[in-house]
Amino acid sequence: MRISLLLACVSTCFLFNSPAAVAQDWAKAMFKQTSFDFGVIARGAIAQHRFTFENIYLEDVHVASVRSSCGCTKATITNPSLKTYEESAIVATIDTRRFSRRREATITVVFDKPFPAEVQLHVYTYIRSDVVVQPGEAKFESVEQGSPASRTLNVSYAGRPDWKILQVQTNSPYIEASAIERSRTQGTVTYDLQVQLKPDAPPGYLRDQLVLITNDVVASATHVPVAVEAVIVPAAQVRPSPLSLGILHPGQTSSRNLVIQSKTPFRVLKATGPDARFTFKLPAESKTLQLLPVTFTADNAVGRVSGKIRIETDIAGTPVLEVSVDGQILAPQSEQPASPAATSSLAAPAAAPANTTPKQGDAEPRQESIPPASPQEHPADSP
Repeated sequence: MRISLLLACVSTCFLFNSPAAVAQDWAKAMFKQTSFDFGVIARGAIAQHRFTFENIYLEDVHVASVRSSCGCTKATITNPSLKTYEESAIVATIDTRRFSRRREATITVVFDKPFPAEVQLHVYTYIRSDVVVQPGEAKFESVEQGSPASRTLNVSYAGRPDWKILQVQTNSPYIEASAIERSRTQGTVTYDLQVQLKPDAPPGYLRDQLVLITNDVVASATHVPVAVEAVIVPAAQVRPSPLSLGILHPGQTSSRNLVIQSKTPFRVLKATGPDARFTFKLPAESKTLQLLPVTFTADNAVGRVSGKIRIETDIAGTPVLEVSVDGQILAPQSEQPASPAATSSLAAPAAAPANTTPKQGDAEPRQESIPPASPQEHPADSP
C-alpha cells in the first residue's frame, strides 16, 4: 500500500506538533550516514572522511554553505548543485598537525534549494601527540597498471623505551606493508613504514588504510591508521566508454569506432560483444593508437541493449579491456522513438505523481516531487 510522504509529514506535525523538525527530514534522508568516528590517529597523518549524499528528488538540490564548529576539522563539498540521481559528498579533514588529543566537530550543511534546510554531521577523533607519521599518507600518483610502486613513510614515537610496532594490517589485497625499526634511543623510537602497490592492482582510484598494531598499554591506542591513496592508470585506454548505440528499429545498424591507445605499439588480438548482433573489424598492424570499428545490427528483440565488449591485446600484463554498451530497440510500429529518459530506469521528473511513496531501492525508478511544506520522496514504480 502506497502512502503519500506529504500525508505522513502532515500527520507527524499533528501528532508531535513539530513541523520545523519534519521540514528538515527531506534533506537528512539524502545522507547515507551523519556521524563518523576516526578513532585514534597519529599526529601528522592524513585523516579524511566523505559523507556522501544523493539527490533522491525530482527538484534540483543546492547546498548554500558548509561550516564546521571546530578549527580542527575542515569541511568542503565536492559538488554543491545536484540534479535527480546525482551524488555529492561533504569531505571532513582533520588537522592533525595543529591539534591533538580528543576532538569533536559538528559540520552544518545548509540547503537553500528546493527549500531551506540544515543537516548536521558529526565527527570524532583522538589525535596522538606521541606518534608522528611523515608524510601523512602513502600516496601513489598516476601509476601505470602492471608496474610495481613503493613508498616509504617515517613513523616516530616519543615515550616508553620499549614501544614497538608489532604488525601492519592491510585491508586491500593490492597493498603490502611492513614496518622496519631504524633507531631506538632513550624514549625515542623510529620506524620506516614501507608500502608497496602490487602490479595486479586494477586501474582506477584506490583509497584504503593501513593499521599499525602497537604494544601500547591502553587498548584503544594499539591501532594507529595510516591512509593509502593510489591512482592506477591503465596500460591501454579505450574511448568512448560507455559506447552508446542510440535508438534503433529492427533491421537497422549502428556503426561506431572505439579508440584504443597505449604508450607502446600493440595489436588487437580479439574482440567479442555481448551477443552475435555485434561484429568487429580488427586492425592488422601494430600501433600505439588503434581504431576498432564496431557494428551492431538490431533484430526483433525489442528493448534495451546492454552488456560489455571485451577486447584482447598483446600488451604484456594487461587484462582484457572492457567497454559497456547501451542502446534501445523499438518495435516496428512505433512512429516516434522514445526518449532515453523514457526508456531508461530514470523516470522523467515532469511525469512524477505528487502523492506516492519513496523508492525502495536503486533498481526501481523514482518519481517524486517535494511539496512546498515538506519535500516528498520518489515513489517506486509498479512492477
